Amino acid sequence: MRRALAVLSCIALLATAAQAAEDLIKVGHTVSLTGGASMWGQSEKNALELLIGKINESGGVLGKKIVLISYDNRNDPVESVNVARRLINDGVVAVIGPAQSGNAIATAPILERAKIPMIVTTATNPYVTIDKDTGKVRPFAFRPCFIDPFQGTVAAQFAYTDLGAKKAAILYDVGSDYGQWLAKYFEEAFTAKGGEVVAKEAFRSEELDYRAQLGKIKGLSPDVLFLPTTQKEAAMAARQARDLGITATFLGTDNWGSPDLIDLGGSAIDGGYFVNLTDLSDPDIQDFVAEYRAVYGKDPVLPNPVMAGDAIYMLVDAIKRAGSTDGTALAKALEETRDLPVVSGKITVNPEDHNPLNKPAVIQKVDTKARAFVFVKKYEPGD
Repeated sequence: MRRALAVLSCIALLATAAQAAEDLIKVGHTVSLTGGASMWGQSEKNALELLIGKINESGGVLGKKIVLISYDNRNDPVESVNVARRLINDGVVAVIGPAQSGNAIATAPILERAKIPMIVTTATNPYVTIDKDTGKVRPFAFRPCFIDPFQGTVAAQFAYTDLGAKKAAILYDVGSDYGQWLAKYFEEAFTAKGGEVVAKEAFRSEELDYRAQLGKIKGLSPDVLFLPTTQKEAAMAARQARDLGITATFLGTDNWGSPDLIDLGGSAIDGGYFVNLTDLSDPDIQDFVAEYRAVYGKDPVLPNPVMAGDAIYMLVDAIKRAGSTDGTALAKALEETRDLPVVSGKITVNPEDHNPLNKPAVIQKVDTKARAFVFVKKYEPGD
């Protein structure tokens, strides 16, 4: 009799656990939590935990609570694939991230085969959402951020029009999808405006000595030196360039937006400019910034936490409209996102490429004395 009661008790506990599991919506998060990109990754994770907490306090989605499952992808494409497979096994309904284009491009086909939507955060390469081989949109890949052709064009326009640059040099990471494509888009846009790219020098990932490449650039006297690199690489290049006597204005991209840029670059990087997705002074994100500061005691490391916030709101809205967590239904709902209020403002998804329509970019200036990135101007698509 006791044995029978024990068995019944175990069955009841298992049933309760199963019911509890059914009352949860698992959302995956693939992110760099260690290494050089970790400060963005940690801030991204903080933002998701903050916003998911608010969503759950308001009743969750479809009467269920969201639970975030985050794994460190180490900013590595192979590890990103491993993380995607772990999240599939965990039973997630969708995945937020990765943030880096190379990691996202590696992850996309894994989640696509599993029919699990992926909403990247700051992965800006066009081939995150477009299959490079077929030219067709990836049905389960989405993003809230602008893409590199726009970012490269903004950098080129700012260099030529606002800085008055007529000659540009480029130093980029040949092993990075991000660096290679941004170098290409900047060069195309800058020359189309009438500028001249006098040098295009490459290095390989993890290299931090660029004196040989910069020595070639020095003699060509560029007005700007475009560095579509990580904050660490940009800082080292700036120091070495100034040591060699290069006086060009430094110009970068959204990977620069980290305090490490100032810590490592020092006075050499002062006065440099870079393209970013948003700025701490943007009126649209003030409520989010205030909530983040109140919880974590510091500013969010932009732009990742803002884009992560956009991604979770896109997903929650899709679940509500689909009335389901089925992957195919969610992908359809995500594709039909229109004028959705998110952290960065409002978002509408272009069904042809799964990119946001009318996503602006900002130019920020590096002020090392104030240890700040100062807003310079905003570019809307079509400007």
